[in-house]
Amino acid sequence: MVIGTIADAVGRQIEGVTQGVSGLFFEPVIRLGVTGLSRAGKTVFITSLVANLLDRGRMPGLEAARSGRIEAVYLQPQPDDTVPRFDFEAHLDALTGPAPHWPESTRSVSELRLSMRVRPKGMLSGLSGPRTIHLDIVDYPGEWLLDLALLDQDFAGWSRQALARSETREEAASFRARLEATDPAAKLNEPTAATLARDWTGYLQAARDNGYSDCTPGRFLLPGDLEGSPALTFAPLPPSDAPRGSLAREFARRFEAYKAQVVKPFFRAHFARIDRQVVLVDALGAIHAGPRALEDLRQALSGILGAFRPGRNAFLTALLRQKRVDRILFAATKADHLHHTQHDRLAEIMAALVADARRRADFAGAETQAMAIAALRATVEERRNVNGTEMDLVRGTLEDSGKQAALHPGDLPADPAALLAPARSGAERWLDGDYGVMRFAPAPLSLRTGDGPPHIRLDRAAEFLMGDKLR
Repeated sequence: MVIGTIADAVGRQIEGVTQGVSGLFFEPVIRLGVTGLSRAGKTVFITSLVANLLDRGRMPGLEAARSGRIEAVYLQPQPDDTVPRFDFEAHLDALTGPAPHWPESTRSVSELRLSMRVRPKGMLSGLSGPRTIHLDIVDYPGEWLLDLALLDQDFAGWSRQALARSETREEAASFRARLEATDPAAKLNEPTAATLARDWTGYLQAARDNGYSDCTPGRFLLPGDLEGSPALTFAPLPPSDAPRGSLAREFARRFEAYKAQVVKPFFRAHFARIDRQVVLVDALGAIHAGPRALEDLRQALSGILGAFRPGRNAFLTALLRQKRVDRILFAATKADHLHHTQHDRLAEIMAALVADARRRADFAGAETQAMAIAALRATVEERRNVNGTEMDLVRGTLEDSGKQAALHPGDLPADPAALLAPARSGAERWLDGDYGVMRFAPAPLSLRTGDGPPHIRLDRAAEFLMGDKLR
């Protein structure tokens, strides 16, 4: 065991040194992690980013594109042979084809390599020719990233928090009824264990569908080939003095196995190698779902971003010793669902949601920024007189009916505290506003040569995430 641990640590150190030497003397590599919670738009973000780097007519906010220093961009075979390739071509066809529709959401880790030939800036431009910079985009579900917080918890602590959250959610009624009829100290019975795990998973799925974010364990929602395994067959239990062989003791063991055999290998294989990170958030969806969903989102983001605080967890400290994420973008997506006059307010709400987590990341040396974006613009803006009042609207094609509709979702408050204060206090509904949401389908596109898909601030997001590496 000790020899294996030492060998693993030495292997990670060699990998870190090798990557550093490669970046210094050969072709630099930027590893960009893209994550977010359900319906935040990870797949659309990556697809539009790649398309707009290949055809840069809509990227004036990316300095290297605006100045023409990016001479060529092309797709390359990805470097990790055991990681599925991000299916860029199929996703782009879905968004820009004759019957545009949203692509399937992220269900596992995938990767794509984009290579850019870039002329150096300033004095260096006369001393050397263009150099090749590789952008490795790593896409992974935010639901899996939620499990980061579990590494600091034991089964009893996690159960206490998970059950407390479920007490105020109607979605957990079936699970709570099943739990009341279960004796945690009784001898392990596999059908009982499987039923509890299934009910807990059903609750997590319903809670996520209704706008809640902090739904752990995250792999229960996207199990992949682990579905039905003992590592995914447990659920939170109330405290008890349980003997050996009991349901509670076995669930506690499986919880530790989940952390050791599912969570840690994921972070070691993927998270530890990331340079830059973008966290996509459907803040508008949480606001629409109500104060409790918004507070749940705030807490989930705080837990996720604990990864950027060295020293918080012994495993993560060792994991991040060789490499650290040095730029993190918090992006509130679906800005096209709002009139542009409200985009600054959405960005300020996003900044307030992650204020605590940003302070921890800043303390750890990471540069952070909050932004309101739309990776693919699906609406147009218009102004109408409604019952004698001039209103700013957005108009698009409804996803469910295919009909055109205009929306005024409600005016976001100028002060984010107007939302965060009632959310923190546990209010059931907003007192001063009603925030609507419509599900718009992608608009049919007719792209000019050299133009990528239309977006809102995707170029500015790219400049923050990689602009300094393209100089």
